[in-house]
Amino acid sequence: MTLKLGVPSKGRLMEKTFEWFGARGVSLQRTGSDREYAGKVEGIEDVSLVLLSAGEIPRELSAGRIHLGVTGTDLVQEKLALWDQLVEPLEELNFGHADLIIAVPQAWVDVDTLDDLDAAAAAFRAEHGFRLRIATKYHRLVREFLRTHGVADYALVDSQGATEGTVLNETAEAIADITSSGETLRANHLKILSDGLILQSQATLWRSRMAPLEDHSRKALKTLIAQLT
Repeated sequence: MTLKLGVPSKGRLMEKTFEWFGARGVSLQRTGSDREYAGKVEGIEDVSLVLLSAGEIPRELSAGRIHLGVTGTDLVQEKLALWDQLVEPLEELNFGHADLIIAVPQAWVDVDTLDDLDAAAAAFRAEHGFRLRIATKYHRLVREFLRTHGVADYALVDSQGATEGTVLNETAEAIADITSSGETLRANHLKILSDGLILQSQATLWRSRMAPLEDHSRKALKTLIAQLT
């Protein structure tokens, strides 16, 4: 059994991951056509490349089907309960930076903090008879963050894309989403709460605590980590 390394299968995350490994003497390459999710590793023995979506990598690490994987901090902490018992961060890769934040309409001039949001949510429910809606795909992280900060009277609504547009489309009153520059938020007349930073994320190399290791794969893991970190 070779050591299995899972990396994003397409886009800028894949390109930057390939560059990061290549700068450390480990060549990652796609094989076959662009539609084939196959690849190879050169520069180190007994390591095989597994191309996956960034969102699949936390699941495969936690199931022990891959030994190492590159994906964002946000995806690991959102998708894996008790994530630190299942995976271990080995190296931050210094790309794929993004912040998970809570944002509200710019027109809410009296709402700048989480305490303000809590008061607005209570007033919203009293006036409208239902909870203030926050659109997000990060249910676990957002729910825990709001619970810790004492925000109640809200409901999370699922949004898997174009989350910034949900307020304009009147399917939510606020959002919790990933942002890097903040330009899309501003274009949709949204502002980040002053204390609304939930998580700072970046692409990270993770090791599975659940994947079994044979003697040769354990040796490959030790050699690879020494070369990369």
